[in-house]
Amino acid sequence: MASKLLLITVFIFDLIAFGLAVAAEQRRSTATVQPDSEKNYSYCIYDSDIASGYGVGAFLFLLASQVLIMFASKCFCCGKPLSPGGSRACAVILFIVCWVFFFIAEICLFAGSIRNAYHTKYKNFFGENLDCPSLRKGVFAAGAAFTLFTAIVSEFYYVCYSKASDSFHPYSGDVGVGMGTYK
Repeated sequence: MASKLLLITVFIFDLIAFGLAVAAEQRRSTATVQPDSEKNYSYCIYDSDIASGYGVGAFLFLLASQVLIMFASKCFCCGKPLSPGGSRACAVILFIVCWVFFFIAEICLFAGSIRNAYHTKYKNFFGENLDCPSLRKGVFAAGAAFTLFTAIVSEFYYVCYSKASDSFHPYSGDVGVGMGTYK
């Protein structure tokens, strides 16, 4: 039987990670070109940098939920064997999909946080065009989407793993060759 406390805890961590990723997408930094007081050069002014903190927070909460699920299921490779059948096959497939979604979400959140925190210090002189790079729209949104996918798949993975783990009963009878007299 799957642990309800673990499922609720992981769901809350994933929900927090999703909320932080959405907040990071909404608050990503933007830049404006600002001329100096004497109008000799222009430079970039960036607004709030809170989205990087939100992205790192989402990264850490998603990492914590993945660690909890993998610790509880012994990362699928340690522990007692699973019973053959549909639950084990489903758990194997969901395990692989869960890790793929997790890596994509973590890459989006981590790269978005780093790129969002990057601010140029360039100046241009005498009317040249100045480009103020900022994070593309949708990087944190992709991280949020894959965070949601990871949350759904990891919950189903743990339920399938628990079902396959609980239903396995090894043969406990005599497994040796009988050496008694033939009747």
